[in-house]
Amino acid sequence: MNFTEIAQTRQSCRKYDSNKSVEEEKLTAILSAARLAPSACNGQPYHLTVCRGEAAKRAAACVTGMGMNKFAADAPVLIVISEEAYVPSAALGAKVKKNDYRSIDIGIVAAYLTAEATAQGLSTCILGWLDDEKLRALCGLEHPVRLVIPLGYAAEGDPLREKKRKALDELVTTLED
Repeated sequence: MNFTEIAQTRQSCRKYDSNKSVEEEKLTAILSAARLAPSACNGQPYHLTVCRGEAAKRAAACVTGMGMNKFAADAPVLIVISEEAYVPSAALGAKVKKNDYRSIDIGIVAAYLTAEATAQGLSTCILGWLDDEKLRALCGLEHPVRLVIPLGYAAEGDPLREKKRKALDELVTTLED
């Protein structure tokens, strides 16, 4: 599968097959791809916590408040992405340029992770609706949790939905001299 095929195929899954586990080699491939994601000053200011089995159920309970994300309880794996400290050079750049490089880097690692999951035939959803305090306690994390990604096989009959995106001319401006 090339990148364009991955981009066309990847979608937020909201119906997982709770009876089908994620193979260890596929999970390792996904985490290995995430490890290769670029980050400011190669600092990788994040940590990935993989929750499986009962830990996945407990993590899912931390993303389902107010009736949101109920589908997460059926995913066999939840990957919790927490923020870590900057490396000194990235911290300096963030301060001088007033730019939150950690958030950018966390977005990039989530993109790599979800793209490789798609290439491995698995489904994901990127969740920002979460209970930071409960997830930090569950995962033994010192720093804030920024995203949680349920990972698993889509339930049978979960169709590929049409992508609704802006037209290129609405999204892109080209400047030329």
